[in-house]
Amino acid sequence: MKLLLSFLTVTLVARAGEYVVLTSGFRLHAETHVIDGSVIKLNTPAGVIEMPAAMVAGFEPEEYAPPEPVPPEPPHRPAEARPDLTPKELTTRAAIHAGLPPAIVHSVAKAESGYRADAVSPKGAVGLMQLMPATAAELNVNPHDPAQNAEAGAEYLRDLLLKYENDPHQVSKAVAAYNAGPGAVDKYNGIPPYRETIDYVNRVLKDYEKEQKLTRKSAGDE
Repeated sequence: MKLLLSFLTVTLVARAGEYVVLTSGFRLHAETHVIDGSVIKLNTPAGVIEMPAAMVAGFEPEEYAPPEPVPPEPPHRPAEARPDLTPKELTTRAAIHAGLPPAIVHSVAKAESGYRADAVSPKGAVGLMQLMPATAAELNVNPHDPAQNAEAGAEYLRDLLLKYENDPHQVSKAVAAYNAGPGAVDKYNGIPPYRETIDYVNRVLKDYEKEQKLTRKSAGDE
């Protein structure tokens, strides 16, 4: 996933620290980490992020430049119930579990529902990531459960990014497919000529660019 990995580097780059290597093959930047039993706490410019130790394959110094990984396709697992987490925190956790830069998943969640866990669209899409019932059934999740909804939405977005990983327009096609379906994107070999989808893609990518700038600024690069 060449393009996606380049976004990951830009999004999470910082002046010093380490890279956390996930079992999915992706790498996340952190300033430091603390191992607390079966949980690893990552200290990042955006705050502390917790994740299961089983998801971490190892740690590398920031200056290390490994070859590009080929991420496997992990099976879907229902998210652990955490009623104390806010919708934004659930979105961040889901992005990390899917091996994606949190900024891109947050941009989609904002465009889809504005982080409203109870959102239901006129077409029947449900929750934070606006899952259609058929999509939720395929992923074996309850779309009305905020944690499962966020996890499944992030996994679906990851699958779309993988589908277009060798395409120079990988991200825009994946975002368009999230909105209009991959069939429509494949039919037009790009963003479908639907006003709703065009506006959606522009909104998500503009917000993603904004999130990248904020992340770089908080890391002290601007």
